[in-house]
Amino acid sequence: MQLSNMQEKWVNWRNGLLASPRFRSWAAAFPLTRPVAKRRAKAMFDINAGFVYSQIALAMVETGLIVRLAEGAIDVVGAAELAELPVAATDRLLRAAASLELAERLHDGRYMLGALGAALHGNRGLAEMIDHHRHLYADLADPVGMLRRGGGGGALAKYWAYARADDPTTSADGSVAAYSELMAASQAMIAEQVVGVYNFGKHRCLLDVGGGQGVFVRAVKAAIPGIDVALFDLPAVAARAGDIATHGGNFFEDELPAGFDLISLVRILHDHDDAPAMKLLRNIARSLPPGGRLMIAEPMAATAGAESMGDGYFGLYLWAMGSGRPRSATEIDQMLRDAGFIRPREIPTTLPLIARVIVAERGQA
Repeated sequence: MQLSNMQEKWVNWRNGLLASPRFRSWAAAFPLTRPVAKRRAKAMFDINAGFVYSQIALAMVETGLIVRLAEGAIDVVGAAELAELPVAATDRLLRAAASLELAERLHDGRYMLGALGAALHGNRGLAEMIDHHRHLYADLADPVGMLRRGGGGGALAKYWAYARADDPTTSADGSVAAYSELMAASQAMIAEQVVGVYNFGKHRCLLDVGGGQGVFVRAVKAAIPGIDVALFDLPAVAARAGDIATHGGNFFEDELPAGFDLISLVRILHDHDDAPAMKLLRNIARSLPPGGRLMIAEPMAATAGAESMGDGYFGLYLWAMGSGRPRSATEIDQMLRDAGFIRPREIPTTLPLIARVIVAERGQA
């Protein structure tokens, strides 16, 4: 309690200073505090302008300009023809994109991809997510209304409607296709992080629960050809995995197939509220032999240097989706212990903003 009181006094004192116009003017002028003042001013402006920036990226993807700029330099008139926009509007868009490093303006006035544009073009999953975000932004047009009505109920939730059906195992392909394709497109980023840091070679067989169209298990198989892989998902989703061995069912209610010494949950746990998430973990524990391992790979809350990704982005994304919440590694650690796992440990990834990895062992039954 004493530490909380001290923290409260410190925060009140700090906020009083930052809210003072006189202090802000002094901090912006004083050489030692000027860089901090500039960074804070930019951060505040970026919060205010973030939606505009995201729509610039969406316009570059939707018009095909990101793809065209990757092919080489183009002038504004040529870009306008491609984008089917007026020349003045295209000029405005390309200048905006250049300010965000999505494009780069050459000395002769033509445009090429910028540094961030090149990274975007090289990542199909990111481009798909940018296009997909139009549904999230429709919900966020009235953020207070979205929060008041409770999770889901809007445009984004319609993408995952099959998961909340009375019996999701009866869902047809048409109801699962859009979201399954989106997850498949974006899962390569996660797979790259996990395969690069975990030794799958010490396992005989892997079951990816909620494995969708098999992107993750294919990445593991490509890295470790000797491992047997399979996935478990709703029948209509699993049927989209092609040549991967699949098991169809409801991973909350149905018994998971036995015989696997490693089970993975790749960007699955945070999609579910606490009660169903615990049900899933206990179901997995029952299917693993003592000493078998569970791997959880997903973005997590309280990630150092990426705090806004967790409770900011994913916090509201999952609220709009209608299920789940971002959890810290500490919270997941405790959930694993409560479900019957032992020795949970984190394996550092190169880009924890994309995914962090926690591995735990099944304890004695």
